[in-house]
Amino acid sequence: MRRYLRFTGSTRESGRWCRRILAPGLLVLGACTIGPPPKDPPATYDLGPPGAGAAANPGLRATLLVPSIAAPVWLDHAGIAYRLGYHDLARHQVYANSRWVAAPAALLTQRLRNRISAVAAGVVTSGEGVRADYALHLELEDFSQFFETPAMSRVSVAARASLVRMSDRSLRAQRSFAVQRSAAPDAAGAVAALGEASDELIRELLQWTAENLGADRRTHGKSAE
Repeated sequence: MRRYLRFTGSTRESGRWCRRILAPGLLVLGACTIGPPPKDPPATYDLGPPGAGAAANPGLRATLLVPSIAAPVWLDHAGIAYRLGYHDLARHQVYANSRWVAAPAALLTQRLRNRISAVAAGVVTSGEGVRADYALHLELEDFSQFFETPAMSRVSVAARASLVRMSDRSLRAQRSFAVQRSAAPDAAGAVAALGEASDELIRELLQWTAENLGADRRTHGKSAE
């Protein structure tokens, strides 16, 4: 037997009764269909594999302490930084949908330690309690992309290196390094070019370190005789 809902009272009262029953369901359906669509997670990048010239680094006849690379506040994050040379030059920006897997200083520290461990007598980090002959300190000054026009860009990696003899805590050498590379005008282009520039900066840094280690050992050895 079919059963039917029976309404009593006026038509207006019946309409209000139906709206009270149907309104919660309509709100649930609206929440499912009206909300913003889910966003894709940002693409993440590292510096990629070392360049082909990494094996040509000079040998370092010393154990080196390599602390974590220091960085300014505007680089102390995982954003891929860029700047527009044709508009608002003083403003640093980051890509919204692309980022590094770690802050640039952390990525560069790991790359540098890996390269040094392959050519030095040893590499140690702060807090290990292991004695080192020299310490190699690096301060990152730039790691970003610069747009000259919307279709033309380049990247820059710059850092200041300090070589310290651990036996007397004396500064033996200090130098600033800067490497630029042209880059495709997007995040992927910046990543590729910054990886290449990082490898070149490390190559120059290790060459400079080897020369100064040799010079200091010759000078220090003569003064000790």
